[in-house]
Amino acid sequence: MKTLGNKEKEDFTLKEKLLYAGGTVVVTLGTFFLGRKIIRGAVSNSEEKRTFDENSPATYAKRIKMAFDNDGWFGTNTPELRKILIEIPSKKAMTQVSNSYQKLYHSPLYKDMADELQSTEYNEMLAIVNAKPDRIEKRKKGNAPNKPTATQYEDWAKRMKAAFDKSYGPFPGTDEDAVKAVFTEMPTQDAFVETAKAYFKLYNSNMLDDLKSEMDDWQDYMKIITSKPQK
Repeated sequence: MKTLGNKEKEDFTLKEKLLYAGGTVVVTLGTFFLGRKIIRGAVSNSEEKRTFDENSPATYAKRIKMAFDNDGWFGTNTPELRKILIEIPSKKAMTQVSNSYQKLYHSPLYKDMADELQSTEYNEMLAIVNAKPDRIEKRKKGNAPNKPTATQYEDWAKRMKAAFDKSYGPFPGTDEDAVKAVFTEMPTQDAFVETAKAYFKLYNSNMLDDLKSEMDDWQDYMKIITSKPQK
């Protein structure tokens, strides 16, 4: 009977060790990924329970995802997404919504938003978020609402430009819903004037002239502004 030499025994033992080590790595990695999947599922389920609380970050996050999914129709429900983002009261709240979205769907909110929207639509949504206050400040009873800031005027101007730059496939067009949303948010006629100044500073173009060139029914939209107080 042939016996193995010392060298052959050492080689065989080394192979066994390598096979054992490889198997251990596979098992360890498998355990890691399984464990991570279980943990992520538990976090998602926990966050899902919070979606039943009105105006919670999880509720906003779920509404955003539903706007992306658009009941199975092609594209994103952009008017609904715009409405949701306008409702979120502050940048701090928006950060909480973004964190909740990550927990629920294991994907970054802003990445999904960029994937779902045209660049002009994405720029509009960013402008909505950027115009928000850092956090909610309680207003004393009887005090008038705060006057819009220079940042707000600039962000309204950016949203107007994004609305004018909208395209429908290969055809240029205007996002009329976006224009109406901006005009509705403006509290006064003066706010429109200040936004037009910011628009000119940003784009070296007259906002009212661009509105006229983009929309045949521009006068109907201007009635939203003229119906507001001057200051």
